[in-house]
Amino acid sequence: MAHQPHLSARHQNILKATIEHYIATAEPVGSKTLAEEYNFNVSSATIRNAMGRLEEAGLLYQPHVSAGRIPSDSGYRTYVDHLIIPDRKINKKIQQSLQQELQLARASFAALLQRAAKILAALSGYIALITFPQNLDSTLRHLQLMRVTATQVILIIVLESYQTQSILMESPIQSDDVDESLIDRELQILSNFLDRELKGRSLREISSLNWSEIDREFAQYTDFLKILSEQLKLSFQTSNSSPIVIHGVAEFLRQPEFSRLQQVQTLLALLEDQPDQLLPVKFTFPEKDNSLKGVSIKIGTENSLEPMHSCTLVSANYYQDDTPVGTVGIIGPTRMLYENAIALVENTANYLSNPFQVI
Repeated sequence: MAHQPHLSARHQNILKATIEHYIATAEPVGSKTLAEEYNFNVSSATIRNAMGRLEEAGLLYQPHVSAGRIPSDSGYRTYVDHLIIPDRKINKKIQQSLQQELQLARASFAALLQRAAKILAALSGYIALITFPQNLDSTLRHLQLMRVTATQVILIIVLESYQTQSILMESPIQSDDVDESLIDRELQILSNFLDRELKGRSLREISSLNWSEIDREFAQYTDFLKILSEQLKLSFQTSNSSPIVIHGVAEFLRQPEFSRLQQVQTLLALLEDQPDQLLPVKFTFPEKDNSLKGVSIKIGTENSLEPMHSCTLVSANYYQDDTPVGTVGIIGPTRMLYENAIALVENTANYLSNPFQVI
C-alpha cells in the first residue's frame, strides 16, 4: 500500500467533508460548496488551496478541467483508515434489524444465508455475497515432491476423494554442486516426512498447524514449509469451493457510476459465470493471533481482479469455533457509504458465526 501523507487537522476535515459530500451526491465537489455547507470558518480560497494540496498528495483529483474534485482510491483509503468515527447507534440499529429479520429464516442454515444476503443488499443498496460453509473435513491422502529442474519441484497432492492436484514450486534444495541423485534422495526424505506429518489431516487442522513444532527436524526448510503450507490451504480451498449466494445486482445498477451497462458487463459476467474467481479476494485463513477476524476493505485497484477496479469489496469471515468457514461480502462503488457497509458486514458475519453453536 502506498505511503499515506501526514495531514493537518484542517486538511483532514476538508478531505472528510469532500468525500462525504461526494458519497452523498455523486457530483464533483468544489471549494465554494464546502465553504457554504460546512462550518470551516475559513474563506473559499483557503479551502481551494487545501484541496489543491490534497490533490498534490494524490488523495483527490479533478475528473475534468474546471470541475470540482472527487476522491481517489488513496483518498478513500485514508478516509477509511483514519477519518471514519464508528457510530454505536448505527451498529445497534443494524444488530436489531438483523435479529428481527433473520429470526424468520431459522428453519435451515441455507435459508438463513439466503435471507441474510437479501437483507444486506436491501440495507446497503449494493451487491451482497455470502458463501456457504466450506467443507473442513476433507483430508489429505498423499503428498509427493518431485524434481522438475535444478531450481523447481512439483508438489503432487491427492485428497481423500482421490482428486489430484499438482503445484509447481521453487525447489527447497538448490546447489550447482550437488549431485542430482542426492537432490532426489533429499527430496524423497522431505516428502516422506511431510506425507507422514500431513496424511489424514483436514483443512481445519492444516489451517492451524504449528510449523515451528513440526519442522524442528527439518529446520533448514522452514521457509519452504511455510510456503508449502499456504499452497496446501489454497488447494483445499479450491477443491472445496462452496456455492455463493448473491443478491442485489438490481440495486447495484441503480448507482449512477453504473448507469451504463457496458461499464459493468465484465463484473456481471464474473458474478454470473465465474463467482469462484472471487475466491482469492473473499476467503482468508487466520494467523495464530486470529487477527483476521475483522473486516477487510479492498478499494478500487487494491482488488486483484480488473472488473473490480471501480468497486470496493467489504468482507469478513464467519467462523465455526476459531476456524473461518465462509465469507460475508458487499460489493459497491468506491463511492460507498463505508460506515454502513462495514457495520452491515461485521454484524452479519458475527450473527452467522453464532448459529454454528446450535446447528
